[in-house]
Amino acid sequence: MDGTVAVLTNELALVARATAEPAAFAAIYDHYFPRVYNYVRYRVRDANTADDITAQVFERALVRIGSYRPERAPFGAWLFAIARNAVNDHLRAQRRRHWLSLEALRDRASTEPQPEEIAIHSETHTELLTAVARLSDRERDLIALKFAAGLTNRRIAALTSLSESNVGVILYRAIRKLRDYLTGNEKI
Repeated sequence: MDGTVAVLTNELALVARATAEPAAFAAIYDHYFPRVYNYVRYRVRDANTADDITAQVFERALVRIGSYRPERAPFGAWLFAIARNAVNDHLRAQRRRHWLSLEALRDRASTEPQPEEIAIHSETHTELLTAVARLSDRERDLIALKFAAGLTNRRIAALTSLSESNVGVILYRAIRKLRDYLTGNEKI
């Protein structure tokens, strides 16, 4: 990935059509869904919650597509701003609720047997998510925008009101922390 965000062909025309004809939103949805879902999945640990939040993002985008102004920002940036706000709203609500900890559920045996490959992949994925969860909210947000959403540092800077160089430094340090967490070389 070269850090650029693929723009949908005739995106502005599709957005204009979707304003009057909601069925035209399908092409926009198909193009952006994988990246929006990946962004949300990086920010929340539960796949079902990520599904729900991603659905909310596209519902909000469809409902509010008439308020999109192309002169302010590219459509993708507008959509990721909605995604970012939806995730932040969810995380804020989670802080107010008390849920059963994932640690309590981790030791439960699965009801379905899994092949060894899937178990190894799942373990690696869990380790990565655990390491990502140890990062600060800002670091997790920037990691998700960079790697899940595929945004450039410049776009991330515009979205987060940080300087481009600050985004780069925070990402560099966050990646270094992740590497240390995953290799067991973390510094206390």
